[in-house]
Amino acid sequence: MGEMISSYDNTKLYLNKEVPDSCKAVAVIVHGLCEHQGRYDYFADLFHKAGIGTYRFDHRGHGRSEGERTYYEDFNELLDDTNVIVDMAIQENPDVPVFLIGHSMGGFTVALYGAKYTDKKLRGIISSGALVKDNGGLITGVPKDLDPHTQLPNELGAGVCSVAEVVDWYGKDPYNTKTFTTGLCYALCGGLDWFASNVQNFRYPVLMLHGEKDGLVNVQDTYDFFSSVSSTDKQMKIYGGLFHEIFNEYCRDEVIQDAIHWLENRI
Repeated sequence: MGEMISSYDNTKLYLNKEVPDSCKAVAVIVHGLCEHQGRYDYFADLFHKAGIGTYRFDHRGHGRSEGERTYYEDFNELLDDTNVIVDMAIQENPDVPVFLIGHSMGGFTVALYGAKYTDKKLRGIISSGALVKDNGGLITGVPKDLDPHTQLPNELGAGVCSVAEVVDWYGKDPYNTKTFTTGLCYALCGGLDWFASNVQNFRYPVLMLHGEKDGLVNVQDTYDFFSSVSSTDKQMKIYGGLFHEIFNEYCRDEVIQDAIHWLENRI
C-alpha cells in the first residue's frame, strides 16, 4: 500500500503503488488542487480490473505528503515531483508501456510535463479538465500583490461535480484542504505563461477530456490545448452536460472506460 518516498529535493511524497500481476501497462495518476490521490480509488480500481497498474501520489503540500500546505514556490516543483514518479514507474516496469494521466491542476501538470520532458519514454498522456490557459479566470484573477503564503478559501466544492454525494464528501474528506495559497496561484500563473511559449514542444500521443459545463476550468482550455500541440496522435472528447470532475460524474464508468480504451489501443 502507501509508502513515503523522497522527491528530487528530498521532500517526502506519499505514494500509493498498485500493480497487478502480469499487468499490460502502468499509469501514473496526478490529482488536482486541494485534493489527494485517495479520491481516485474507484478510477484506479477499474484500471486494475483492466490489467493496468497505477502509481498515485499526493502532491507536495497535499494529502499525506510533506511541504507547506498547498504552497509552491515554482510550477516546476509539480513537474519535477511527477518526473520522480514517472522515472520510478518506467524503471520498475521495463517490459510494459507507461502512461501519464492528470486531472485539473494534475492536467496542468501532465500538459506542461509533456512540453518540458520531451524525451521521456511515455506511451501517451491523458488530461482531464486540464488548466492550460485559464480561460475561466480561476487563478489568474487572484490579485498579484499578496503575500505568497496568504491562504485563500477553497470554494471549489459545489463546482466540482453535479453528483450531490461527491460534493458532500468533498467538503468532509479529511485529506482535502480547506484553503490554498496565493503562492500556488502565482506558481501556476508562471507555468501558464511558460506553457504558452512552449506548448508546441508537446508531441506525445494525447487524449484530452473535458466536461462541457465545467465551471472551474473552462472547456475552451482544452480546445486551445488541442489546437496548439505538435502531436500527430491527438484526440479530444467533450462530455455534454458534465461538470469539472468527469471521473466522478454520474456517467463516470463511461468516461473512465474511454480513457482505458484509448490507452489499450496504444499498448
